Formats: sequence, structure tokens, C-alpha cells
Amino acid sequence: MTPPLLTPDDVAAIKQGLLDGTIDCIATDHAPHHKDEKHIEFSLAASGISGFETAFSLAVTNLTVDADTLARLFSVNPARIIGVKGGVILEGAPADITIADMDAVYTLREEDIVSRGKNTPFIGWTLRGVVTHTIVDGRIVYDGGAA
Repeated sequence: MTPPLLTPDDVAAIKQGLLDGTIDCIATDHAPHHKDEKHIEFSLAASGISGFETAFSLAVTNLTVDADTLARLFSVNPARIIGVKGGVILEGAPADITIADMDAVYTLREEDIVSRGKNTPFIGWTLRGVVTHTIVDGRIVYDGGAA
């Protein structure tokens, strides 16, 4: 991640910014680097992690916010910021919807990561919140791994 979160104070500042509205969205560029690009001297390693698959669960696990707040942080606000339709459930709006089980708990295992890039510091963490379905433009594109 650039810049990397090096200290507990860095992490606390990010959480506080999300909770008080200073930071108004959560996004990931998903940088799925191969292990060979990461398992070298820190200053030479490619920056970034495979973040797309864990972003939602990490937010549910680490922020004391409700589903509406998460929807604003992950969808409503990013759509507004970049000026695209979406982030809302309204007639005529793109039917791009994520359905999640906010109470589901799992332990992140490398072999469960779908991305080709498995680089994440969260392997072995117990996380809460699982995306069960993803609908893009009205079409189910993820159904618990079945779609």
C-alpha cells in the first residue's frame, strides 16, 4: 500500500477518519503482485496488496458501522466523487448490487483467494462479513462461488 500503514497510530487515524467523515470512501486498486515481486527487500518490493477480496470483510471487522454506512463508503460516495451513475437502488439506475452476510465469520486462507495475486498481510486473520452475491447491470456475476 502506498503509503504503507506502518504504525498503530496510522491505522487508528484511518479508522477515525472513516468514522468522522474526514475520509468519505473506501476503495482498493487491487495490486495482485506475484510473490517474487514482494518477497524481496522492502524498499525494492512492488507496492500494493491483493485488496479487492478482503476490503469489505476488513471494514466490517474493523469499523463499528452499520450496513448503510458501509454502502455509502463503498458505493454511494465513490460514485458521486467520480461522477458516475450508481451507488443507489432506484428505478433507472444501474442494477449494480452487492449482497452480504454481515454476521458470517471466516478465516482468510491463501487457497481461498480467487485472485491470481495472493499477496495480503491478512492471511490467517478471522474476519466478519462475507459477500454472498454480486449483481452487475442486473445480472448475477457472483453467487457464493457458483456464478
